[in-house]
This record gives sequence, structure tokens and C-alpha cells, in this order.
Amino acid sequence: MRLSRIIMAFTVGLAVAAVPTAAGAAQPQPQPPGYVPQLLLTLNPTAIPLGASFTLHGSGFTPNGTVTIDVSISALPPVAAPAQGTARRSDGSTVAMAAVAYSKPQSSQPQPAPLHFSVTANSAGEFEVSYTPTRVGRYTFTATDEASDPDRTASVTGVVYQKRPPKPPHHDGGGHLPVTGSSLNTPMKLGGGLLGSGAVLLLLTLAWRRRERLGLGGR
Repeated sequence: MRLSRIIMAFTVGLAVAAVPTAAGAAQPQPQPPGYVPQLLLTLNPTAIPLGASFTLHGSGFTPNGTVTIDVSISALPPVAAPAQGTARRSDGSTVAMAAVAYSKPQSSQPQPAPLHFSVTANSAGEFEVSYTPTRVGRYTFTATDEASDPDRTASVTGVVYQKRPPKPPHHDGGGHLPVTGSSLNTPMKLGGGLLGSGAVLLLLTLAWRRRERLGLGGR
């Protein structure tokens, strides 16, 4: 009996001693002197159609420091060009094209997106900025922490592709549009006329045969 009490008291003592240790481990530990957080730069989404926007997010930068962002653009892998004088549809087929002279007004041209700009990190060393590209290509964003010495950088890459044109409206399997009531007027009139002509010819044929049968035909 005495031994079981000793074991129980020892177990309770260990549990009480472990509580402060666990609580201390749960508290955020101060970073050692000279610690520098790792820079992280992300892009969401990583691929967008032309006209949409990227969201650029950075973390690990100097709190309240200036971050400069440089953008470089490279061409996407080329797509096989259609034959001269033709254009490629969205389904991969080609269609003949006729030359048309047209000049878009300069005022309607979108302003090119900047290739160099700056943002300010918040007190936690993070920032978030939206970027809208104006041309197709592969975009590489490089963020530089200007407040660090030496300068630290982080990069991320995204793709901007050409948005496909809308598909033409779907018709029936024969490729014909449905016929409306007004479109039926002419075929019905034509059919009625042919039917009447056929009836007259049939009556004339029967009358001629009857006349021949009675011997009234001309000799």
C-alpha cells in the first residue's frame, strides 16, 4: 500500500513539473541575434488569359522597407502558323482570309504595364500587389529588398496566354437553320401550283382516253 502511494506521488510530481516546460515550448521563441527571414515571392494564379491580373505576394522582407520589383518578359513557344492567306480557328481548322485595310485608333491602345515599380512592406515584412499584363508571354517577377545589406532577391514566374474567341452558335446536324413560318410560304405556294397542274393534266389524259375508247378521236 505504501509503495503504491509513493509511485502515485512520483507520477503526479512529474506531471506538475512538465506543465511549465510544455507551456514555455508553446510560446513563440525569440529569434537569435542576426537572424534573417527567408524571402518568399508567390504568384496567384500562375497562368492567366490576356486581360486578367496576377496577384503578387511577398514575405520575409524588411518590415516597413521598400521593395523594388523588376519584370522581364520572354516569348512563349511558337505555335505552327497556318498557310499564307488563311487563319486558324479555335478548333485548329483554317479558313481563307481576305485583306481588309483597318487602322485602330491610337487612343484605344492599352498602356503597357510597368516593367519596374516599388512597393512598401508592412510591419510584418509582407506585401501584396496586383499586376495586369498587356501582352502575351512568360513573365518573371524579381523582388529586391532594398533595406537589406547586401540586397536580397526572390523571383517567381507566370504565363499570360491569348484568350480564345467565343465559339459560333450551334446549329442542327445538317448545318441548316430552322425554317420559320414566313419561309414556308413560297414552297407551299409552289407546291400547290404544281399539284393543280398535275390534276389538270390527269383530267385531260382521262378525257382523251375516253374519247379514243368511244371512237370519237380524229382519223
